[in-house]
Amino acid sequence: MSDAQPSFDAHQILTAVLSGAPEASEALSTLRPDVLSRTRDAYDALYREPQPLPAPVLHALAAISADWQGSGVLADWHRAQGASAQLTASDPLAEDPALAALRDQVDLLSVSPALATLADQEHLAAAGHDSRTVVLISQLVAFESHLQRLIAGLAALHGLDVPSADAPTRIPRSRGRAAQHGGTTPSGRTRPSAFTRDQLQWEPWIPVPSEDELTEEQRDSFASKASTNSVYFRMLSLTPGITRARSELDNAIFLPRDGMPKAERELAAAVTSKVNDCIYCASVHARKAAGFSKREDDVDALLDAVLERDEDWVSGDLAPLAGGQDERWSAIIDAAAELSRPRPALGAAQISALRDQGLDDHEITDLLTAAGFFAWANRLMLSLGDPSLPDAA
Repeated sequence: MSDAQPSFDAHQILTAVLSGAPEASEALSTLRPDVLSRTRDAYDALYREPQPLPAPVLHALAAISADWQGSGVLADWHRAQGASAQLTASDPLAEDPALAALRDQVDLLSVSPALATLADQEHLAAAGHDSRTVVLISQLVAFESHLQRLIAGLAALHGLDVPSADAPTRIPRSRGRAAQHGGTTPSGRTRPSAFTRDQLQWEPWIPVPSEDELTEEQRDSFASKASTNSVYFRMLSLTPGITRARSELDNAIFLPRDGMPKAERELAAAVTSKVNDCIYCASVHARKAAGFSKREDDVDALLDAVLERDEDWVSGDLAPLAGGQDERWSAIIDAAAELSRPRPALGAAQISALRDQGLDDHEITDLLTAAGFFAWANRLMLSLGDPSLPDAA
């Protein structure tokens, strides 16, 4: 990358990502074309196709999520798309329990997704929201979390700051909880009590279509990722347009054989899952990272790292994640972790450390998109169900 200051800013990067505007096309030059196109597809499916909620409500919820996660760029964008001022105001929504429940859920998933519980889904249901709307809200916050990190990562790669947004002044209803590790799920299965590379199960908190109830559109939405016996993907098929784009984005990031080694893309996914405290996702991608790299002990050290967490379940000190790793993996872990904070803090120091380890900007972009995608994946897993240990044979 040249030392010259770019002629574009973070707002223009977002516009280029979503609309193809040429002003910041240079910022997208290291991004895989399929990653770009599938991100646009997901945005269009979420905001430009018919949904159970009107567009002003969706844009308002996205702006609220951007405020919590510190992205002035996304907050400004969604307000400019006609976001509902009633929802984005700091005032209570006592006169509209349905909207208040949606905002409560967005607050929770933006800051503390690991604190989501079955009771939060019951709160949404009591306010009149069906399963399709419940999945839609999780998809919205999760997609916006990915999009924010895509913009933040590309901006950092070009030495740019992303304008910040002030967090709302209200207190998330989850404050003071602890994540549910161990114990039993609502169905009576055993939750894992610690991070592991072992294979886990996952069960939803909401009604899920059976295999014979799926429409062709729903089947197609996850055909590239799983068979119809996957309860997780059958659940996500309640938002088929978004799920199809997400399935194809997942493949575009993690399947290519060129660019950053697959082991390191999977490592980034595992790091993000540790930051977000998603035991299920970490188990899958730590297993893959260990399998590709043959560095089981190093992956286990990452999983075993202890992170102290505050009353919103946010860890201020992420340094333990890289403890004992070599310089290259330490740089990768640090960059993925800083990008994965609820308010991303990736900056010049992390980009410089990656370049010092010989990563070129295409490889760094692979790392950033892998970590950013898991801001999406973790929020879905954490907000819609529970991991559990495998059933006895």
